[in-house]
Amino acid sequence: MKEAIQTFFKGEVADDEATLKKYSIDASLFEVRPKLVVYPKDSEDIRNLVKWVEENKKNDPTLSITIRAAGSCMSGGSLNDSIIVDVMKHMNTIGEIKESGTVVSPGVFYRDFEPKTLEKNLLLPCYTASKSLNALGGMFGNNSAGEKTLRYGKMENFILESKVIFADGKEYVVKPLSRNELEVKMAQKDFEGKIYKDIANLVSANKRVVEEARPKVSKNSAGYYLWNLWQPAQTGEEVFDLNRLLVGSQGTLGLVTEMKLRLVPVEKMSKLFVIFLPDLTKLAELVNEILPTNPDSVETYDDSTLKLAFKFFPEMLKSLRPKHFMKLIFSFIPEAFMMMREKGLPKLVVLVEYAGNDMAEIENKIQNLKKRISHFNFIERETRSQEESDKYWTIRRESFNLLRKHVQGSRTAPFIDDVIVDPKYMPEFLPRMREILDRHNLVYTIAGHAGNGNFHIIPLMKMQDKDTKTLINTIENEVYKLVAEYKGSITAEHNDGIVRTPYLNFMYSNDAIDLFKRTKEIFDPAYMFNPGKKVPTIDGKGTREYLNSHIVSQ
Repeated sequence: MKEAIQTFFKGEVADDEATLKKYSIDASLFEVRPKLVVYPKDSEDIRNLVKWVEENKKNDPTLSITIRAAGSCMSGGSLNDSIIVDVMKHMNTIGEIKESGTVVSPGVFYRDFEPKTLEKNLLLPCYTASKSLNALGGMFGNNSAGEKTLRYGKMENFILESKVIFADGKEYVVKPLSRNELEVKMAQKDFEGKIYKDIANLVSANKRVVEEARPKVSKNSAGYYLWNLWQPAQTGEEVFDLNRLLVGSQGTLGLVTEMKLRLVPVEKMSKLFVIFLPDLTKLAELVNEILPTNPDSVETYDDSTLKLAFKFFPEMLKSLRPKHFMKLIFSFIPEAFMMMREKGLPKLVVLVEYAGNDMAEIENKIQNLKKRISHFNFIERETRSQEESDKYWTIRRESFNLLRKHVQGSRTAPFIDDVIVDPKYMPEFLPRMREILDRHNLVYTIAGHAGNGNFHIIPLMKMQDKDTKTLINTIENEVYKLVAEYKGSITAEHNDGIVRTPYLNFMYSNDAIDLFKRTKEIFDPAYMFNPGKKVPTIDGKGTREYLNSHIVSQ
């Protein structure tokens, strides 16, 4: 296979042991060994590779392609046992930074992109907490979101158009179409025309199933977003935007080679207001009082996360790189006094951030918030400097890394890491979910986006224990059953991948799952692209058996 691909491929092709081992893992629980890793020079390399796989798949049904960016996926979405296409080495260009449309390649690290946008006072605000690790291609594939999503939305809101290679091996420009433009596109007698015709007809013929499948939460990464295809336009008419389906599809429908991104102006000032909750009983009421004040972010982390920060306090301080080191240390004194006075840590820390170009307006919002929540009698803190704000954000963002680095004999196990329910259900949902985790004696942290009702649960587990796989299955069943009871989503941001594809029936009907399968086959009838994600395949990928067989044992 390597020799055959090298005859037409300009980039590097590797099958050595070190490379295959490196690409067998990502940030998930799984290990899947590929047969080959390729590094395309450009989109022509990918087009030729797709054509070669299409031509040879009849003789070798195991052939498939998974496009991979930074490999930071927590669901196993970037793993495959056939060909991995790494776009980071060569496909990493950034075009002219413009608010109206900035063209980028999928292999650009967000950490390299953001400084360039900030030079123009612009920002892609759907960045994740792992923004120092992930790439723009992964943000497209997973429909990324983060602390500013409450105000600005997810990655799908910032894709103006894209270039995508479909299963016929050709590259197409995908952009919103008016009804007349869609009719013209559907009339084309080629593969692109057939995709538009078949997917538009599928949605039109199954309106009730599609609408009933739409999750009743503000964020969702599960399944195919068939309910998103028709979007309102500035003209007042609806447009048909295939990007709204491709974003979040984890490279299972086509391979993105270029994106045109909408950016937003950076607001010059921000301030953080911190609220310490002694328990969770008033969380939903609190969030409902916060949201009308129009914050940019409402983030949370729990007492376990706070304990972790204090346990590894010196390392956390290093990650902050403060200008005034001692001043920052002294800024933690109020928390120390609070713990002594209240006889322990708060059960939840809530971060409310406001941003704008007028500090007086920000201060007014904070004063309004104080009045709205005064009846709760919670302990509160208004930060006085950016460094003081950074300490709270660092605790929120670094807990996963601290866990991963410092706990001996166990490892972080992201498998129920991204649940979401309507915020009004949080006082009932969170204690019930914690009861499940505590009953199984898990060590874990909880952090998340309270404004959306989205929480990240990261347990620590001894993967070498013989009962671990059974325990993972049991907890997934119990937690996802609870999520379904509250009409939530099993994944708000981190997507299905290997870990959640087998559990999509917890939140979608059989009819909806059948539509997902038909969607996959409209775009990729031979299952060439990232098989086993979003829908199972006939060889068992995407099933619980496949999930269990690829969980790492160390």
